[in-house]
Amino acid sequence: MSLTIDDIRAAEQRIKGVAVNTPLVTSRYLNELLDAKVYIKLENLQQIGAFKFRGAYNRLCQLNEEEKKRGVVAFSSGNHAQGIALAAKMLNMKATIVMPSDAPKLKLEGTLRLGAKVVEYDRSTESREDIAVGIAKSVGSILVPAFEDYSIMAGQGTIGIEVADQLRAKKKKLDAYLAPAGGGGLLAGTSVAIRSLIPGAKVYGVEQEGYDDHALSRKAGRRIKIKPQKSTMCDALMATTPGKMTWSINSKTATDFLVVNEDEIAHAVAFAFLRLKVVVEPGGAVALASLLEKRIELAGKTIVIVLSGGNIDGNTFRYCLEKFPNPM
Repeated sequence: MSLTIDDIRAAEQRIKGVAVNTPLVTSRYLNELLDAKVYIKLENLQQIGAFKFRGAYNRLCQLNEEEKKRGVVAFSSGNHAQGIALAAKMLNMKATIVMPSDAPKLKLEGTLRLGAKVVEYDRSTESREDIAVGIAKSVGSILVPAFEDYSIMAGQGTIGIEVADQLRAKKKKLDAYLAPAGGGGLLAGTSVAIRSLIPGAKVYGVEQEGYDDHALSRKAGRRIKIKPQKSTMCDALMATTPGKMTWSINSKTATDFLVVNEDEIAHAVAFAFLRLKVVVEPGGAVALASLLEKRIELAGKTIVIVLSGGNIDGNTFRYCLEKFPNPM
């Protein structure tokens, strides 16, 4: 089994009226700065403040009644957690989420507020996968991965359909599409949609330095598992290897993978707020960071980037603004 545009169109129908068809906006300031036409897909305005709700709802709404009674279990640092929690609440299901003890407080509190049970673990000494599998087996719940699931990918891929429709309405072509690459689910779903609907467009996944497993995998010609030597602000992009299923797609659909560092990401967060009037979390800002650093050729091009989430905690937000009080 793989992922097709038909799968994504089916997901589009399932989440219609539940997920937000998020705006695709442009900024005169950014366009003039980069000498390009840049459109920004505001997934920070999605339910729970991140794109993850799309895939979560598409997966959970397909469970049968007996499975819904058993509930679901997932593991996540925050956005998938909140997406599952909200989808489960809407579908009258129980949800248990395995979250790292150092997860952003905003995301932890958001997950609890939506009614999910949270089981915390130590990121450095425990395996979240093992804990989640153990819970699922002990109580009979359905395990819902964050990205290694075609229904999850199809739900995220609906962003690509919306982008194509929104550009068509504006009578605009597309030269390049950029999205964050953590486990690869967002990129896999949207790249299939973009490649199917706008075949000539280039597709880029963007990662942060030190967690660039996709870029390293592309160079090696196989999935590479990394051993991060430092922490990162991008809690949403801390996967240490591309997913097996997602890589089977992204290795074929992605033109290339771009890498940005922590300072460049902090600059993008500050730029988004002070110049674009948009709140974005570090992991959601990597595509913008890659544009601001001109990692690809921009002059005269039409570009779409995804700001994938806006769940940033106060301390991190203040750090970015204080470090870059006048971002250009």
